Amino acid sequence: MGEPHPDPTVADPHPKLHATALTRTFGRPPRTVDALGPLDLTVAPGEFVCLVGPSGCGKSTLLRIAAGLLRPSTGTLEIRAATPRPAAMIFQDYGIYDWKTVRANVRFGLDVQRVPRREANVRADSWLARLGLADFADAYPAALSGGMRQRVAIARALAVEPELLLMDEPFAALDAQLRVILQDELLELTQALRTTTLFITHSLEEAIVLGDRVLVMSARPGRVIAEHRPPFPRPRTGDIRDTPAFTSLKSELWDLLRKEAVPA
Repeated sequence: MGEPHPDPTVADPHPKLHATALTRTFGRPPRTVDALGPLDLTVAPGEFVCLVGPSGCGKSTLLRIAAGLLRPSTGTLEIRAATPRPAAMIFQDYGIYDWKTVRANVRFGLDVQRVPRREANVRADSWLARLGLADFADAYPAALSGGMRQRVAIARALAVEPELLLMDEPFAALDAQLRVILQDELLELTQALRTTTLFITHSLEEAIVLGDRVLVMSARPGRVIAEHRPPFPRPRTGDIRDTPAFTSLKSELWDLLRKEAVPA
């Protein structure tokens, strides 16, 4: 079974990600928008943390700060990493390049890191095989379904062996059946790899299935107002969706979200 999944109930003295009094404001006075914070957040190595909250609460802003795409207005966000490019990000709209083959898309991050082409192709092909895309290595994204495109995006992110995986509603554009399939695939992958993951979603089911912790954010400017730990030990499967504990936690989370969504 490999090494056990980290116990999310034990505080790690050296978190992978640590945010303190983090805020982000857009615009200039007098027309400024307080989008985020102040927010405090800690993610332990190997932990899968899901963020849920009403639309516009700053979830994606937080993820972009973590990815280095935005700077905080005040406060700090630190990633403890052994590599210069510790994070990989997966977007809702796939973020893959239409003019590159599937293999070239998966290899892209490795090319940026100047990994030798032969080694990069081997690593890319390994991930394509793992995600059921080996037969499409030479195809272009236009020939793929939405679910297959998102598998390409996941393969590209994981091929660089990131220390931190950032996922911004990666399954939101997919139909309900395919979304469940990819949730279960991601659950199996992240449990095997123990990749530290910060995952944004509007789906409470998704958050409960995947997360070691589910953090509920307030309406804008987003702050963490509640934390829940799904009571399902690792390794887990999607079968937890059928349990009374799953239904109960989903109801509790929805009560919190509904209160935040109304004023938003």
